[in-house]
Amino acid sequence: MKLPINDKKFLFLLFAIAIVVSLEVLSLIGIHIPMPYAPFVFAIFILGIGYNVLWNGVKAILKLKFSSINLLMTIAVIGAFYLGEFSEAAVVIVLYVLGERLEDIGIENSKSALDELVSKAPKTALVKSKNQNISIDKIDIGSIIQVKPGEMIPLDGKIVTGETAVDEAAITGEPIPIDKHIGDIIFAGTLNKNGFIEMETTKLSIDTTYSKIIRLTFEASANKSETQKFIQQFSKYYTPSIIVMSILVFVIPVFVLHLDLNHWLQQAITLLVIACPCALVISTPVAIYAAIGNASAKGALVKGGKYLEALANIKAIALDKTRTITFGNPVVSDIVPLNGTSREELLACTAGAEIFSEHPLAQAIVNASRKEGFEPHKAEAFKSIMGKGATAKCLVCEDETIYVGKLDFIKEHHHTDSEAEKIVAQLSSQGKTSVVVSFGNGIAGIIGLMDDIKPDSATALNEIETLNIVPVMLTGDHENAAIFVANQVGIKKIFGNMLPENKAEKIKNLLQQYGKVAMVGDGINDAPALAQSTVGIAMGAAGSDTAIETANIALMNDKLSLIPFLTRLSRKTLLRIKFNTIGAIGVKVLFIILAFTGYSNLVFAIAADVGVTLIVILTSLNLMNFENAHKPDSVLLSRQHKK
Repeated sequence: MKLPINDKKFLFLLFAIAIVVSLEVLSLIGIHIPMPYAPFVFAIFILGIGYNVLWNGVKAILKLKFSSINLLMTIAVIGAFYLGEFSEAAVVIVLYVLGERLEDIGIENSKSALDELVSKAPKTALVKSKNQNISIDKIDIGSIIQVKPGEMIPLDGKIVTGETAVDEAAITGEPIPIDKHIGDIIFAGTLNKNGFIEMETTKLSIDTTYSKIIRLTFEASANKSETQKFIQQFSKYYTPSIIVMSILVFVIPVFVLHLDLNHWLQQAITLLVIACPCALVISTPVAIYAAIGNASAKGALVKGGKYLEALANIKAIALDKTRTITFGNPVVSDIVPLNGTSREELLACTAGAEIFSEHPLAQAIVNASRKEGFEPHKAEAFKSIMGKGATAKCLVCEDETIYVGKLDFIKEHHHTDSEAEKIVAQLSSQGKTSVVVSFGNGIAGIIGLMDDIKPDSATALNEIETLNIVPVMLTGDHENAAIFVANQVGIKKIFGNMLPENKAEKIKNLLQQYGKVAMVGDGINDAPALAQSTVGIAMGAAGSDTAIETANIALMNDKLSLIPFLTRLSRKTLLRIKFNTIGAIGVKVLFIILAFTGYSNLVFAIAADVGVTLIVILTSLNLMNFENAHKPDSVLLSRQHKK
């Protein structure tokens, strides 16, 4: 735990504790501050260190607020002074204040990853038209902003001049800078590493992705987990119950059994001290804050402890295919030249025609041609036929007319053979899209395309299964494409051809079957299913307002592998909370029993209470360093490369 060693008040507190504890040790071996000075010396420490506690305790008495922890401490200090245990009274109050300060430090440390977001936020930006720095909340959409190397990007926008590498760790958790060029989107709160750029703003400061992350992250504290709500409610009834128990510990032995008044008063005071539910109350929030801070640093925005807790208990996880398991961008998977056409001629000539089209399939073919070193042929007279294909004239291949599109479109113009139809059918059975090409004299070849599977999908889904969670694919794509991708990544339950409302209905069915179900999607057409699930998880949420607003958890860096990590983190957090809670209650029960039997000790009681509080804080803060230690099987890793 990081202690505030530069905090003068904290250093003074440690100094006071050292003196008070030393005086207590001396009193135990028979060396005392002589009377009448002792009560005044210890009163100085008590009032100097614990005046807030005592004042809040007095106010609680006046308001009859018996659930106040400060009330317990005030009664304990007054009782110890009455017994003449001045050093014990001082030890009680300074150690209690130390416990409270450690609690604050624990919360501050566990929030550190979240607070870092705020500290990085730029406050001004250099507006080109005014040639001066302007407060970002006064900059309009469409303004041109200049950003120098090493400066934070102040607003969301797109690059209009220059190129650079941008460190997007604050948004996505990714440590490796991303190359950015003219037209690329950039986000507020990210770092311009090495190039001078001019950017056009696309959002106001209040609407940037960075602002939404900050706002929603701190709002997460309001979404308390069920465990946290229970403990807070429990504490309200617990504290008055302890006051009643301490009264009984004093009244019954003294007034019923006629035993020693001072001894049983000390036992009653000890009971009040040890019963203070400090460790119990902080056992959950420190752990939750630490876990959420860890997730935030990895690029996952968790909107509250209740969602982290819910994730630990899910039994099934439904996943969209496109932009979740796959990139959502088609890539060329098969190139089949026919009738004597060379691979180069098929690719370069087709790319020459497709270069005029903005269709994703067309751009994938152009990219494939250039990737293999074939520059697209020059073409002219491009004509697109909606829903069918396109034609163009190639200026390299003896002014041949190129026909590109579906098999039925080619059939309208040329004869096709059974071999071509067989290849198209085979590609279709694998969930691939076929682009048939003709140069005006039969079919020149067939190009197969598929949605590119993310490299971590197979590994992530294997890890999900090892966590005893059943993965289910819900996709609007046709059944063959769904089955092909599912086979690559190891999903056995597949549902294709699903509209958004169908997905939401399927989530209802899964909830009935499994009890708790997570849904993973891109946050746009999956919004109904995300809202219906126990935990909605949005993929690639950076830049997607819908994803950030709709989901309970938003993965800013588009990594499916974060889901098993978050599941392990959530389960570890719940275990830590249970350990903290059981430990805190166990120590209190032990000292309560000792108090009832007359063998408790005031100093040991408060030392035990502060000790348990410190252990709870340290073990909870350790969640900030939790890493995904799972080592996937190398054979399963190769699944993602299967064709």
